[in-house]
Amino acid sequence: MAEFSKIIGHEQIISHLQNAISMDKVSHAYILNGPEKSGKMMIAEAFAQTLQCEKGGTEPCMECHSCKQAMRKNQPDIIYVTHEKPNTISVDDVRTQINNDIVVKPYSSKRKIYIVDEAEKMNVQAQNALLKTIEEPASYAVILLLTTNADMFLPTILSRCVRLNLKAVPDEEIRAFLMKEYQVPDYQADVCVAFAQGNVGKAIQLASSDSFNELKNSALQLLKRLDDIDLYEMTEAVKQISEYKLQVKDYFDLMMVWYRDILYYKATNDVNKLIFKDEVYDIKKQAAKSSYNGIETIIEALQKAQVRLNANVNFDLVIELLLLTIKEN
Repeated sequence: MAEFSKIIGHEQIISHLQNAISMDKVSHAYILNGPEKSGKMMIAEAFAQTLQCEKGGTEPCMECHSCKQAMRKNQPDIIYVTHEKPNTISVDDVRTQINNDIVVKPYSSKRKIYIVDEAEKMNVQAQNALLKTIEEPASYAVILLLTTNADMFLPTILSRCVRLNLKAVPDEEIRAFLMKEYQVPDYQADVCVAFAQGNVGKAIQLASSDSFNELKNSALQLLKRLDDIDLYEMTEAVKQISEYKLQVKDYFDLMMVWYRDILYYKATNDVNKLIFKDEVYDIKKQAAKSSYNGIETIIEALQKAQVRLNANVNFDLVIELLLLTIKEN
């Protein structure tokens, strides 16, 4: 569970929810819409915990019985709606966990709060079942729908919920947060921030992930020595990348950022805006011997390779073609 004050970014949404609490104008249904790991669950849990807090403020006190239960995720009136099937929230899930439960008054708090994560997975029948509850809600009920795609909801549901869209958090805020809370050095924070694209959860995941660092080191090491690799050694290089087949999108993103850094440095001679600041020696070296056209061709080849892999073209073939294009340019 989280306190509002500990959440990075999303100030407008937080102030909207805190105003609703202080003015006693809490809606019966909210949609929190935003990409994966963008902070939807943190906001939902902070809101739920604050609403149930016995002190009745606009932040949870973290000390009362309800707050302590909420922190352990066993507050009886904060209900997490679950689903058995990985890709579907069925009509049965909605009926048993929300509709049939909502008629029972709160156990120990003023309200009953239902948190539905991955709510875009509700099929049409499930949405219609939920609609009846949202249209005639119990006075004490609050339903929070967390989704990566609010456009999957029926217009009738959208029109009856308060929709809050989570926006990307500014890079500087995430960078400062990673350096302070996770003791990440500045150059590593820059890489995490560049990859997270305003998504705090993803930035935290990257900052605390050994495998991402390993992936980065593998990709950059390969790119730095590609010029010296003979054609007969190419199979070995392809094999090196295929070890990261499952994370190949991140691998490609790392390669893309590397060449963007080279292009940026070649055009500006400015090292301050580089993402791989700790690789400045190699970036300068590569920029000196690359042409603008060559770098552009490589960036296009990376995009093409990504498209081909999405279309299930043979993995080794795609990678070999990509490495040859990089080598030629």
